[in-house]
Amino acid sequence: LQSNGCGPGFAEENISSEEQAMIKITGKSYLASPTLPDFCGCSPGWSSAFYGAECFDSKVHSYLKNLGKQKSSESQNIDAKKVELEQLLMMETKNYRKTIKFYQKLLQKERRSKGPETKSMLPKLRGQLQEMKSKVQFLELVKKYVQAKQWGVESCVLPAVIHSGKADAMDMAPMDESSLLLYYNTEKHQCNNQNGVRVLQAGTPLGLMTYLYSRNAFLEGYVQQFLYTFRYFCTQEEFLQFLLDRISSTLSSASLDAATSLTKICNRSFYILQAWIEDCYSVDFATNTDLLGTLKEFISSKVASLNGYGERLLSLLEDVSARKSGSADLCSGVGKCEEESEEGRKSLHSLCKKLSEDVSRKNFYWKLSKGMGPIAQYQRERLHTGSAVLPKPCCSSFTEESSVSLARADEVGPVLLMECSAQQLCWQLTLLQQEVFNKCHPVHFLNSRALGVKDKCVAVPKAVSAETVSLKVCNLFLSKCIQDQYLLQLLKNADSISTWVAAEIVTCHTTKRQVSLLSKFLLIAKCCYEQRNFATAMQILAGLENLIVRQLPAWKILPAKVAQIMEELKAVEVFLKSDSLCLMEGDRFKTLPTIPSAHVLAMHVQQLETGGFTMTNGAHKWTKLRNIAKVVSQVHAFQENPYTYAPDFKLQSYLRQRITHFKDADISALAADNCTNFHQIPAEKHSRKIQDTLRRMKATFQ
Repeated sequence: LQSNGCGPGFAEENISSEEQAMIKITGKSYLASPTLPDFCGCSPGWSSAFYGAECFDSKVHSYLKNLGKQKSSESQNIDAKKVELEQLLMMETKNYRKTIKFYQKLLQKERRSKGPETKSMLPKLRGQLQEMKSKVQFLELVKKYVQAKQWGVESCVLPAVIHSGKADAMDMAPMDESSLLLYYNTEKHQCNNQNGVRVLQAGTPLGLMTYLYSRNAFLEGYVQQFLYTFRYFCTQEEFLQFLLDRISSTLSSASLDAATSLTKICNRSFYILQAWIEDCYSVDFATNTDLLGTLKEFISSKVASLNGYGERLLSLLEDVSARKSGSADLCSGVGKCEEESEEGRKSLHSLCKKLSEDVSRKNFYWKLSKGMGPIAQYQRERLHTGSAVLPKPCCSSFTEESSVSLARADEVGPVLLMECSAQQLCWQLTLLQQEVFNKCHPVHFLNSRALGVKDKCVAVPKAVSAETVSLKVCNLFLSKCIQDQYLLQLLKNADSISTWVAAEIVTCHTTKRQVSLLSKFLLIAKCCYEQRNFATAMQILAGLENLIVRQLPAWKILPAKVAQIMEELKAVEVFLKSDSLCLMEGDRFKTLPTIPSAHVLAMHVQQLETGGFTMTNGAHKWTKLRNIAKVVSQVHAFQENPYTYAPDFKLQSYLRQRITHFKDADISALAADNCTNFHQIPAEKHSRKIQDTLRRMKATFQ
């Protein structure tokens, strides 16, 4: 849990002078020159790509409309509403933080004294926290809505966006919008009162880039969907050049009047550029030094001299670069105070995650049996109590209980796997998996066929490095589009864990230990999927389904109630493969952390990629691209809600060493060296079979 700067003594504290200054600066920046707008956190976020126009319901619209009316008989202008919204959000966030700290303090007191008064207060306080959390989230949604409405132009002005980037715009023939974009009409939309709303169906690459400047592009989720999928129809260099052309042609002409088209085009260009950097730096700029160099050169030579926003962009680039490399925890120059406020809200989200689990958690079991043996006992150990709202350390610390040195994990063998509980191992394997998963990006799951990712097989053979993979004719990105291959590392890690599971089992030298280890891995997998760590659960299932492992005699003497967990795991696998958005159903994914199976998700995306991307007239099907963006957006959704288990670094080190030790193991060779893996025939019965065979052979010669 994060508790930076929010101790219990903050209960009577008012808004600090720094925060008041931020409000003033924020308000001033909105009212200042439109060429230097307040672009703090431009990325629309995964929810925009996933929900689209439904991200903002009627409550958001009515709240913004009524905001500020209590202070004036007339409705306030949008700039004043922004300032008031910032103040409300800051105060609600501060109160939320204080209440969480008070809850923590009360919880510690309850653990020590176990007084009845404290116990009665905790449920009420949890209810208050839920209300406060919902209010903060709603205000953040309103703020995002306000940002999304800025700087767009009407559809009839979109051709002007194209002309604005051309040096010889005066000599160009007028361009009709219908030649760039194709729409279809729908019935009354949920988010407004208009009938016959036009929905984008397809467009040329130029048309799709131009639509980013549409007034409703952010509100419809188009911008975030575009940032996820534009590599199917244009390269990073082409997209960057498109934005830079619009900036260079409108920057000097943009006036103080925010209503002019040139000002809107200029500011929207900056807005999109920053959103691209914030959301996709790791997959586009970090892997393409030429692209990054072109952007920095343009900002230094063209923007910095005319507009102070150039310095902000350069600071942003340095910040995201430092965050990716992990070299320093620098603060971006783009809205520094705003970013600190965002970090505070992130810590609050982490603090209250366990609270949400306690309030909204429902059993996530695939009940395939009525057995109440070891599984029921294990489930009773996992029942949530009032103290479960905060992360707890492992049940029995590996550091304290184990006297065995972890310096040589390969010498220790699987002994420590048997000593630790299934829950301990589940927690630490989940944290290890989360570390790998948090480095991936939704774009990594696109165009995976070109990387050699196929169904029912490992993405890359162990003998072949990721660098030597050749892009085949199945490449769906443009040929000059650079693709980050982190997905291969993610799948290789999954394969290593599956191999480790199989190797640990086949190297057990007694049947009794083999049965115990099979039971342990089954319980770990069950715990993982119940905690929504489907990645590790499916990796363990793959290890248990290894052809050699499935033929082991130990399965025949495995307790039936434990063996049935295998059927549950297979049911989970079928569930995950049934629907690409099955983990996004309801609201549980917002409160409970989730890690999806990377391979299953890649297969879902491949299925969506099947078929043509263009229509007969050459326009790219935006409906297809939108569906792909919606599916991959769940990666960012799950990364927003991390697991907060207490890390046991020595146990994690042991697990890493064992996984590394067996990652390239030949399971057949390991199994052949262990007689426990073979069905044993009693000597007496074996001798009788030989005698019967000899007798039959002798009879054939007579």
